[in-house]
Amino acid sequence: MNVGRSAELDELFRPASIAVVGASNRPGRVGTTLFRNLLAAGYRGIAYPVNPSWKSVSGVRCYPDLASLPEAPELGVVIVPAAAVARTIDELGRAGAQGAVVISAGFREVGDAGAALEAELVARAREHRMSIVGPNCFGVFNTDPEVGLNATFSEALPPAGNIAFVSQSGALGAGILRYAASERIGFSRFVSVGNRAGVDENDLLTALERDPRTRLILLYVESLANGRRFLEAAREVTEHKPVLVIKSGRTSAGERAAKSHTGSLAQSGRDQLYDAVFAQAGVQRVDSLGGLFRLAKIFASGLEMNGPGLAIVTNSGGPGIVAADAAIRQGLQLPGLADGVRAALAARLPSIASVANPLDMTAEADPEEYRDSLLALLGQPGVDGALVVSSPAGNVTGEAVARAILEAKAASAKPIVACLFGVSDLSEEVAFLEQRGVPTYTFPEEAVEGLGSLARYRAWTTRPHEPVRTFPVEHERAEQAIARARAAGRTVLPEYAARDLLRAYGIRFPEAVLARTVEDAVAAAPRLGFPVVLKVASPEISHKTDVGGVALGIGGTGELRASWERMERSVRAAAPEARIDGFEVEAQVPAGKEVLIGIQRDPSFGPIVVFGMGGIYVEALRDVTFRLAPMRPRSAQHMIESVRSYPLLRGVRGEAPSDVPALAEALERVSQLAAERPEIAELDLNPMIVRPAGHGVVAVDARIVLVPPSRSAPSA
Repeated sequence: MNVGRSAELDELFRPASIAVVGASNRPGRVGTTLFRNLLAAGYRGIAYPVNPSWKSVSGVRCYPDLASLPEAPELGVVIVPAAAVARTIDELGRAGAQGAVVISAGFREVGDAGAALEAELVARAREHRMSIVGPNCFGVFNTDPEVGLNATFSEALPPAGNIAFVSQSGALGAGILRYAASERIGFSRFVSVGNRAGVDENDLLTALERDPRTRLILLYVESLANGRRFLEAAREVTEHKPVLVIKSGRTSAGERAAKSHTGSLAQSGRDQLYDAVFAQAGVQRVDSLGGLFRLAKIFASGLEMNGPGLAIVTNSGGPGIVAADAAIRQGLQLPGLADGVRAALAARLPSIASVANPLDMTAEADPEEYRDSLLALLGQPGVDGALVVSSPAGNVTGEAVARAILEAKAASAKPIVACLFGVSDLSEEVAFLEQRGVPTYTFPEEAVEGLGSLARYRAWTTRPHEPVRTFPVEHERAEQAIARARAAGRTVLPEYAARDLLRAYGIRFPEAVLARTVEDAVAAAPRLGFPVVLKVASPEISHKTDVGGVALGIGGTGELRASWERMERSVRAAAPEARIDGFEVEAQVPAGKEVLIGIQRDPSFGPIVVFGMGGIYVEALRDVTFRLAPMRPRSAQHMIESVRSYPLLRGVRGEAPSDVPALAEALERVSQLAAERPEIAELDLNPMIVRPAGHGVVAVDARIVLVPPSRSAPSA
């Protein structure tokens, strides 16, 4: 939770004066290293060491306490025992400090006693309207030469650059800083948020969007402080700056047993939920730290790829094939060559060259052929960027290849990425290219991953900006359905009780009758038209098939009587304590594809829509995806396309395609329901039958779990 003035975070990281409470001269102490780092970075403000044990620290006069300072510090850096931190925050607040970076550990991360200390820290900060970074953090830095702030205890500081990094892990942040320094990766800002008692990743995203020296934002998170706020903040930021994230750790399943398929899937599919949030926000998720910085390299270069078309130029067939395979995996395309270009290249290159895309010039290629071939492919319609792969072959040197690439770059605005590898040290050639705006990688797959990431970001920033669609709703009908359930003391609504609420939001159901006796069923079936379906009606039976509570394709009265008797025996044997309200006789829906649509509420993310292939195997197959509600039409379409079973909906082996537009609309309607009805904790529409194109979708089973009246649900 943000307890400070997050709008002033820019000023927090540009303080005119700093008090380091706990600064020291003792070797090996955090207070010693941090204060020396502050001085060594060329901090442009005034640094005050505060510690009653020293007269001076690193040659700077030391003050015994904050009250002795000649002026109020704008920022406090706190390195004192956990028990003394809240008092120190109070003293900083009384002195007029705007914020504090709390390095000290021993808080929530160590248990209940530490959590109590952290709560006291937060209360003191709130009282003084101070912004807090930490506690239990590694510190912050800002490489702006007008600031020169290094309030970390890192042994190495990376050079100034345009990458901002926010880390939830202090130890990982320390390793990243060492790595960045050794690889000459330039940072603009670094923030270790620690326990996030105050400033969190959502506050920092907004602040970094305003920082003109930051081009790219990297995040390492183990959880999100507030998933809903993250979606809103990140969606705004990614319109202007790319955001890359590593999300580690796995949230354990909820303590309570879910009452629906949707609840079970949402609780066990937390990682997929994070994927969905990142996708809705335009944030690109990366699987490894190495991958994070490989992508950071290409984004930091400022290159832009305006489409998915990639040209590959190589002097060896094998690496070219590897690059081509990687391109397809990344969703890139390899446009073919125009006849005229193919003929011109064939006349210029060795006779054994493979004149295609990838273009294999063979080991006989000279530097001029590299340049001319690269320019020819970049000039092709549909080519949005190029990869040059050069392996040790022939007499051409790495330096000559690098110069040929730069000559082509000077004549084209399209991005060029290089992959140089060989038996000799090519570090000078790599540095030569990268200093001139050509990101260079060791292996083709790494380069293609970077180009694919550029293309995805371009697709995000140029996507159509659609509003969330809202559909007409019979609100009074929906409210009455909920009121009836509340009046009856119900929190679980089976289909026959939930149908009115769902129909109010435009969800289609087949015609059905709730029969209390077999004679009622026999009377109703002819009106519905055979074949019919018979289903047990009980608020206490979640999965009807598990207890023999569903019979399909009943073709006549005699068969209906027999099905009723069998079902009654089966249900009574399998669920003897369950309250049975009767049996539903329902018109059977013609064949189609079974899907699941559901709602789940999360304390951090709010209302979530779940979609996947449905039926009895949904929890076993877990072919599902998630989106936060409310969602836009494009998100609904992406939900459908992202499940592994999507080809079944398109139609296979001569089958007619399913009515995907109607399915997307149903997802949007459920999204609207989730956003507008916080009383709904869980919803299952499983299965919904997706009919062939033009015939719509029909729900054939439904279950709603209401939030208990005493508890309010997170809303959108």
